[in-house]
Amino acid sequence: MDKRTFIAIGLLTMSFNSLYQYSWNVFEPLLKTGLNVSLVEISIGFTLFAIFSTSFQSVGGYFADTRGPKTIGIVAAVLSALGYLGTSFINNIYDFYVLWSIGSIGEGILYGISTNLAVKWFPSRRGLSTGLVSLGFGLGATIANIFIVSFVSFRTPMLIVGMLEIILLPSMMFFTKYPEVKMPSRKQNKKDMANPKFWYMYTAFTLSIVPLTVISSSFGYIGNKLPLIEFTILISLFPLFSGISRPILGHASDKIGRINTLLISNIMMVIGSIFLIMRIYVIAISLIGFFGGATISLYFSAVGDLFGSAYSTVYNGIIYTGKAISGILGSTVFAIIYTINKDYSYVFTLLTALSATVILIMIIKLDKRNSLNNEAI
Repeated sequence: MDKRTFIAIGLLTMSFNSLYQYSWNVFEPLLKTGLNVSLVEISIGFTLFAIFSTSFQSVGGYFADTRGPKTIGIVAAVLSALGYLGTSFINNIYDFYVLWSIGSIGEGILYGISTNLAVKWFPSRRGLSTGLVSLGFGLGATIANIFIVSFVSFRTPMLIVGMLEIILLPSMMFFTKYPEVKMPSRKQNKKDMANPKFWYMYTAFTLSIVPLTVISSSFGYIGNKLPLIEFTILISLFPLFSGISRPILGHASDKIGRINTLLISNIMMVIGSIFLIMRIYVIAISLIGFFGGATISLYFSAVGDLFGSAYSTVYNGIIYTGKAISGILGSTVFAIIYTINKDYSYVFTLLTALSATVILIMIIKLDKRNSLNNEAI
């Protein structure tokens, strides 16, 4: 099989994955009304998605790296589909929590497999290829949201998505495989995990995607006073910008360096958060969507560069657990602060983006210091 086929498989799989995150803003009001629950109660659903999708990605990544992605990918595809199929029949919020968590496990594992098909098969063009696969994580929701927003109940769109997934995703996962590489020793794995730079990157990643999580999880109520046409346009532009930025910034990172590209993206996220405080939603969503969307694929590429591709699905799965923390911060914590004071919640978003920018500057300075030390030796 031509290795470029894996880009197509990853792209389509990620298109379905995107609905868990980027269609949340259209599913959320339907779920809130249909289940008759509060804002905070329904926000917990997004937090559970962030926790389960991230915490199981490294587990699934271990099986994918050591035994191949096909079997674990098929299992994950079924779980992802069950999240939608089961939710279409629920009657209370607790059933939703359980089924959405099950589906999120599948989504997280599929995310790791899809992106690492690019990381492993295209080492010389890692940024661009990973960006092309990740393009689906915005493109899918952009198309789906146009249709989902017209429904008055969550049941029908959930059933349609679930049926499509249960047919298509296992079929595609059947054809996946990773290139054969020499697996590093456990001693090398421990050395990688003990590297301070890995954990600096983890912390920066966790904080940097909070603004993205805020818009993904909360714009359904942040923008609920906007005219329907404007709201629909914004929730469609957000995943679109998030998707198209990934190959663009990925290609740029191949040229100017991964950390430099991440720093530029973070600075733009800070600016986007300032526009959020100012309630200029069009600019805020455009900047946060475009530069925030590419963040995850850029970090995945950076990990592949620094620590090799043999265990990239595992390492990137560990990095991705930072999304669970950002999910808590950007959904449940943000919702609580929002109910107390809207301005405070927007300032909170800005502070997370600023903190991530500071850490990235520290990483760049650390790299320069190490380079100077090596030259002195």
